[in-house]
Amino acid sequence: MTEAVNTAVAATASLAASASPGVDAAAATDVALSTWLQAGASPLFWPAIVLLALLAGYSIYRTAALEGRWAGSFTAAVFGLWVVFFWEVLVRCLDVSRVLLPAPSFVLASIVDHGPKLWGDFVLTVGKAVLIGWALGCGLGFAVAVAIDRMPFLQRGLLPVASLTSAIPLVGIAPIAVMWFGFEWPSKAAVVVLMTFFPMLVSTLAGLKAAGKLERELMYSYAASYTRTLVALRLPSALPFIFNALKVNATLALIGAIVAEFFGSPTSGLGFRISTEAARMNMPLVWGAIVVAAVTGSVAYAVLVALERRAAFWHPSIRGK
Repeated sequence: MTEAVNTAVAATASLAASASPGVDAAAATDVALSTWLQAGASPLFWPAIVLLALLAGYSIYRTAALEGRWAGSFTAAVFGLWVVFFWEVLVRCLDVSRVLLPAPSFVLASIVDHGPKLWGDFVLTVGKAVLIGWALGCGLGFAVAVAIDRMPFLQRGLLPVASLTSAIPLVGIAPIAVMWFGFEWPSKAAVVVLMTFFPMLVSTLAGLKAAGKLERELMYSYAASYTRTLVALRLPSALPFIFNALKVNATLALIGAIVAEFFGSPTSGLGFRISTEAARMNMPLVWGAIVVAAVTGSVAYAVLVALERRAAFWHPSIRGK
């Protein structure tokens, strides 16, 4: 206990010294926080961590029991805040090297300090390669699925080829795409097209077959054409399948573009930033780029979920949520 008191006194003295002119306030605050966290050497540290873990579990349990539209998002936010808190405390108290695992405060500081650089990486990777490749891959998969549904004999030739493309390893196709399309974003978009084509094709085919037999026979009895049946019955029934493919492909597109940038990229891009800064052991910036990519994927998924709720609000899978 005496050791803990001495640590607290030293921390207070450090914090008071930071008030003197000419001292960097941010550095002084960081020193004070580190001094406080040196209490991890005290026998009371790990019992305190256990109590905090119990408190975290109880708070997450209580928030998960809430009802309402935003209850799930609130629970996820509480869980994420507790994870960041324990990450920060344990990394600092156990004196983990920044090369192995930087604290969240260092990652946030790196994002703020290199904001313009990360924004340029975001624009090149997400704004060009991911969006264009995702749109082209999903659109091509949808068009091929409709063509196969309209002309079943195509299924014998196109499906095996599509399945073959899905089995091509990313690390094998990325260097070839760079040789074909150059080091700029088109080569990454080509990789994204290849990765997103097959999931959309398979999901759309399954969705087009999801319409009920009774409804299809009713449209046939009305002498409805294939296009009319497709637009009025089969595509609405396939919307949940199509949106599932869009959500899966949003993640695949981001991963594919970042990995493709490892094999050849200009002087910007999230994948280029991760590989370059990792070689320099600048791990806070590496984690900053990872955070940007993770937040982008989460936001894209949330936007697609919101669009699905509006487009397929009538479907039982949506009404029940």
